Amino acid sequence: MPKLNLQAELNPPQLQAVTHVNGPLLIIAGAGSGKTRVITYRIAHMLEHGIPQSAILALTFTNKAAREMETRIKELTGRKLQSLTVSTFHAFGVKILREEIERLGYRKNFSIYDETDRNQLLKDSLRERGHSLEGTDLYALGQLFSNVKTSRVRWGQGAELSLQNVYTEYQNSLKVFNAVDFDDLLTLPISIFEQFPDALEKYRTRYRYILIDEFQDTSLIQYRLMRLLADKNICVVGDDDQSIYSWRGANYENIIQFERDFPETVEIKLEQNYRSTTTILEAANGVIANNTKRKEKALWSGNSGGKPIALYYPPTESDEADFIASEIKKMRFNEHRKYDDFGVLIRTNFLTRTIEEAFLAENIPYRVSGGASFFQRKEIKDALSYLRVIANPDDDVNLLRIINTPRRGIGKSSIIQLTSLARKNNSSIWDALNRLRYAQDTLFTETNRADLDEFASLIERYREDMLGKHGLSAKVHALIDEIDYWSYLVSEHSKEEKVARWKFANLNTLVQSIATWERDPDNLDPTLFAYLNRVSLISQNDGDDQQDKGKVNLSTIHAAKGLEYPVVFIAGAEDGIIPHARSLEDGDSDSDLLPVEEERRLFYVAITRARDKLVITSCLHRRRLQSEVDCAPSPFLNEIPGHLIEENPPEETEEDEAQAAATFFAQLRSRFR
Repeated sequence: MPKLNLQAELNPPQLQAVTHVNGPLLIIAGAGSGKTRVITYRIAHMLEHGIPQSAILALTFTNKAAREMETRIKELTGRKLQSLTVSTFHAFGVKILREEIERLGYRKNFSIYDETDRNQLLKDSLRERGHSLEGTDLYALGQLFSNVKTSRVRWGQGAELSLQNVYTEYQNSLKVFNAVDFDDLLTLPISIFEQFPDALEKYRTRYRYILIDEFQDTSLIQYRLMRLLADKNICVVGDDDQSIYSWRGANYENIIQFERDFPETVEIKLEQNYRSTTTILEAANGVIANNTKRKEKALWSGNSGGKPIALYYPPTESDEADFIASEIKKMRFNEHRKYDDFGVLIRTNFLTRTIEEAFLAENIPYRVSGGASFFQRKEIKDALSYLRVIANPDDDVNLLRIINTPRRGIGKSSIIQLTSLARKNNSSIWDALNRLRYAQDTLFTETNRADLDEFASLIERYREDMLGKHGLSAKVHALIDEIDYWSYLVSEHSKEEKVARWKFANLNTLVQSIATWERDPDNLDPTLFAYLNRVSLISQNDGDDQQDKGKVNLSTIHAAKGLEYPVVFIAGAEDGIIPHARSLEDGDSDSDLLPVEEERRLFYVAITRARDKLVITSCLHRRRLQSEVDCAPSPFLNEIPGHLIEENPPEETEEDEAQAAATFFAQLRSRFR
């Protein structure tokens, strides 16, 4: 293992944070202050001083962050990290459930339902309890059930009692189908620890050193899980000024609760920013200082000076989009920047359309963060549903998705009979299917029975061939061929063969990705169950870093947290957008400061994504629905010290643009010479 030279690599507060190993530690890490560096050096330092890998648990919020941490620790230590647990909260929950879920009456090969699966089960639960689907907002219903499950609301206190029976049906169905949703990945481990003290003691003994990243983003349920596991060697790293996820349960006051629960806590502040210029940091400090509920800190930078913050007031959103596209092209030419040097940040998704149109018109390559995941495409979900049913035949949602896809003669009447029998026997549809395959007193014809038998035999054969065995990618390829998915795509897109080919190419990409995953030398469990768990836990926002190189990043501010760009545009800095009117309306009436303070934190996060240059646009008029309305600038703009701002940068004339283009091509010619 290479010897660490901590004094040479870390500033004094970072060094203190890395070397304070025993006892509770709270690290307040300001934006760009080297948080990941401190975490990775801290773990490497612990390993260097003889703490076993298996005794360390590091938890964060995205797979991307976990991968980056693990990669950096490997580089620092020169070790394989086969026993070190660096994980997201949800992936850690899966790890516990794989070992302990049978205590709660589940089987070990449970399925994890994603949002699509969950919505289907919500529909089924509504129907079963006699509720109409018409006018039902499944997203809102899912949020309600999530809030109930994680104890954010109670029935009769923020949750309509009329939906309690639907919730009960939903929960019972999950257990019948041997499935869990994402909330269960946190709530069920807590249930195990609270009901079975020996299980809790096992994990407390195993993980003697716990580290939690982005602590300000933890929810109450995540805090409970941490509190159960942690003894005294607990280190949490966070920044209350960057707490922007209250809408999904995050509670920045967990930092205060941590200090109450661990009174011997040592607090260390990391305030030196290594990312941004002094101008950008002074602007960020000026804004966030207006929040009252925060720990006092002031970021500072060795990167003195910096360009003024450009504030532009375009007449309309179309002018705004054209301005952003034009500025990106101009800076790219004049300052020799790459497209992926630019981040365009927005408060809400409805602002993307005009910006995307401007980028397309100017041939600017871009990506939109949070777009549809590869794993949410229909053809991919169909293939994964086959794999999930092979892994867990009692998974009703996925079985119903594929039982007649591609079409095999198992129509609606057959499915109704299957679901009716399953409900009658309180069993899964797979169990009902096997009963009906051999029963003589059903309405099924011989043809129906043959179709059922063909489907069941297919699942049984691949189940025997895949479970616990290697060579998964080749078997998935064979399965796609056997069900003749290509012919199904051609029939579905008979007039669009290009679409069919594109979708089939996606399936080939899936097979290739499984093969790559299988060949990874660090993958010690290349089995079907492990692969399906991996897919279920892939964050929609993780993205493909290689694929997205060379593209402007168009992103919501929430999705940009943790990222940085040399040049950042904040679009739509208008009152009602940031702060967002709906967020202020939805805030806690007993704490009217909190909603605007979270919106201010969001603006602070946006500012601190910029390294060298920040451009803010605020439209004078914006189209809402069918009419154009007057807009007022965001009140947060007044909180930026005036001497840092350069208002209304002059628009280029056609002559200026021609001169810029001539200069660029002259530079190109000289480079090629």
